[in-house]
Parts: sequence; C-alpha cells; structure tokens
Amino acid sequence: MSDNSSKQAVRIVEVGPRDGLQNEKQSVPTDVKLELIARLADAGLRDIEATAFVSPKWVPQMADHADLMRRLPRRAGVGYPVLVPNLKGLEAAIESGASEVAVFAAASEAFSQKNINCSVAESLVRFEPVMAAARAAHVKVRGYVSCVVACPYEGPVAPQRVADVAARLHAMGCYEVSLGDTIGVGTPATVRAMLQAVASRVPVSQLAGHYHDTWGMAVANVAASYDLGVRVFDASVSGLGGCPYAKGASGNVATEDVVYLLHGLGADTGVDLGRLVDTSAWISGVLGREVGSKVARALRAACA
Repeated sequence: MSDNSSKQAVRIVEVGPRDGLQNEKQSVPTDVKLELIARLADAGLRDIEATAFVSPKWVPQMADHADLMRRLPRRAGVGYPVLVPNLKGLEAAIESGASEVAVFAAASEAFSQKNINCSVAESLVRFEPVMAAARAAHVKVRGYVSCVVACPYEGPVAPQRVADVAARLHAMGCYEVSLGDTIGVGTPATVRAMLQAVASRVPVSQLAGHYHDTWGMAVANVAASYDLGVRVFDASVSGLGGCPYAKGASGNVATEDVVYLLHGLGADTGVDLGRLVDTSAWISGVLGREVGSKVARALRAACA
C-alpha cells in the first residue's frame, strides 16, 4: 500500500457536466448528465459542477437545470456547485437544493461588454445582492474570473487588472477565486506573472487555475501554477467543451491529463485514473466524438 501522508493534496473541480456540455450542439438528455455526474463521483471526484441556472434562451443545453438538481442523488463528501449569473438564478438554484454556487466576472472590459453588456465594475456591483442572499441562505459562493491572460477582443490583459477583479470577488465573500485563461493562449511565463500579481492580493490557498488548452499549453500552465503553490484546478472529463473563439479548437483541459500530471508530480488528487478514463470513453461515445484526452487515448491503446 502506498503512503500518501507526505503527498500534497490537490482538489480537482470537474466542470464537464456544465462548462463541458453547455456548448454541445446536440441536446444531451438529463439522464445522461446524471449518469455522467455519478460516474465522475465513482472515479473519486469530489467537486462536480453540475449545471447552470441561466436563461434557456442563451444556453439551451442547461434548460433542465432545476430538474437535474432535484433528481441528483447527493453523496456524502461530494459537492455539486452550479453557476448563477444573477439573483434570479441564485434563488432558483437554492429552491432546487443547491448548497454552492459560482458567479463569474471578466478581467477584460471588452469581454464584459460583449458578453453581459456592462462594465467590469458594473458586473461586480450586480453581484452584491447575490452575495448577500447567498450568505443569508448559508450557500457558499465561488468566483470565476475570465480572460486572465488575454481577451479575444482586446488582446493581452494586464496582470494587475486580474488581481483587481479577483481581490474584489474575494472581498465580497467568494471563498475561492478560479482564474480562467478563456482563450487558452497563456504560457507558463504569462500565467506565473498573472498568478504572482493575484497572489499579492488574494491568498494562494484561495485561488484555482482554470486553463483552456486551445494552444496546447494547459497542462504546462497547471504545472507552473502548482510550482507557485496553487492546489485547486478546474478540468473537464475528456476535454469536453470547445473554444467558442477559435473554431474547431479544444477548450477545457482534460481532467485525465491534469490528474496524470499531478500524480506524476507526487500530488494526491483522490481520483482513480482508470475509472476516469473509462468515464471519458463512455461520455465520448454517447456524444459521438473522439476522446479528447491524450492520456486517455494512450492508456486505452496500451490496454488494447
């Protein structure tokens, strides 16, 4: 039996059921989503982003959010956070049994205007009633910051701007702030510079890395972040979720690739890589797509 007592514990936040599936063109049945969540929990994942309480008009794939949450069997020790854009979304999430939510802001003014038609400052003000209502309901809130390295509309984003938004979310009550390289152009050098700026304002123990693999740098950026003390990473099984700003390009980093890297660095994720790879193959088959993880493809080829 291996001794994990000296290993660094790393938390993986699995975003496949929400961030991964939300851009799928085909409608994914609720039963498939529920089975995916169950299989991910069976593989040892303890934080599984289940859905988003957003308008079906904008994200049709998440139209079943309330039904999914009501039918979702809760497991001890497993959290099922959901994304909420505003107070209405929070109220619906709480009514459906959510005990943790996530809110999202951008470090880029252009991105904020294009996506939610307001400035970054205005978007943060909008979260104040959400945070107050969540506190009153004893619901945990996680914050997301998008475009932490660059924006598809305005190019590179200054690390200090990312730090400003992350610090504001943290001060508002977010227990953790996830830093998203939305278009996946980050490199270890740019990610380190960004993290150092943010960590001067928010404790590194309350930061998470959310790196997209559009340019093939996500795993390298996870390694760089781990070296700087980050111990929470978002990932999506089989790399579900393309990049909407680069047609045909990959988006979310595959959970299997992140787990393989972290285990190689001596970290303890609590994830059974074999079961995760099986889940990756299953959901890819259901969706009629190739497995999006290099690790999963290599392991399956080795076992064939």
